[in-house]
Amino acid sequence: MGKPETLTYERHGRIGRITLDRPERGNGITLEMPAELGAAVEEANLDPEVHVIALAGNGNGFCGGYDLGSAETFGAGSGGEPSGSPGDPATVAANHDPERTWDPVLDFQMMSRNLRGFMSLFHSDKPVVCKVHGFCVAGGTDMALCSDLIVVEDRAKIGYPPARVWGVPTSMLWAQRIGLERARRLLFTGDSIDGLTAVEWGLATEAAPLADLDEAFERLLERIARLPVNQLVMHKLAINAPLLAQGLHGNQVMSVFFDGIARHTPEGYEFAREAARDGFREAVRGRDEPFGDHGLS
Repeated sequence: MGKPETLTYERHGRIGRITLDRPERGNGITLEMPAELGAAVEEANLDPEVHVIALAGNGNGFCGGYDLGSAETFGAGSGGEPSGSPGDPATVAANHDPERTWDPVLDFQMMSRNLRGFMSLFHSDKPVVCKVHGFCVAGGTDMALCSDLIVVEDRAKIGYPPARVWGVPTSMLWAQRIGLERARRLLFTGDSIDGLTAVEWGLATEAAPLADLDEAFERLLERIARLPVNQLVMHKLAINAPLLAQGLHGNQVMSVFFDGIARHTPEGYEFAREAARDGFREAVRGRDEPFGDHGLS
């Protein structure tokens, strides 16, 4: 794989740093990003000098989810061939036409490969610490929850609003990270929480104001980096083993299929038609404002 287009990777001492780098699009996920993420994780794992991986986002927030203004992202995700220009309403409408045959397995093949990229963080030999600032919503939460530890801005917005219509988390790690009751609370409403609540609920390990976030992040990275790589690898394998034994893989297979189905329900088609007619920002606003959720602006 050549130079990545959606992120950067650098090693600084014992820390391998992956930075999502599409700030003009809220670090929105494209078809390339999960594969590039997996390649960067592998590079860090194969480097004997790296002890810990740092994951962060450039710009105003960590990740706003899938870049739904991309024809390629939208088209393949809907089981159809992409056409037209990014954000073209005709593309949106064509790829979410109820009269058109939808192949759920084609959808699964694409989305499961994206999940494989996100889960490279979970399966990484070396621990991954994620810094969340600004916002971490929708598909962005897959990357954060697949990381081992999260250091978060106290006022950051974290959640999965597509739970209201048009999405199911493909990594489906919410119950493992915050417990059944709190996972139900978020996914049955699509509500988000702030960084302080994320710490209280056990999702994040530490919260700090934005001005102090980098310092808190670096402090934790430096402490982890002091341990020998062999100790870190053994601890991570042992900690992850119970999650895998609980049937995480089977749960994710089901969730990836459900995510495709969620985009092809009557309500999903109506959301796509609204997005084609009014634009995604307006469709999302119409979906979320009844819940008092005013988006990322």
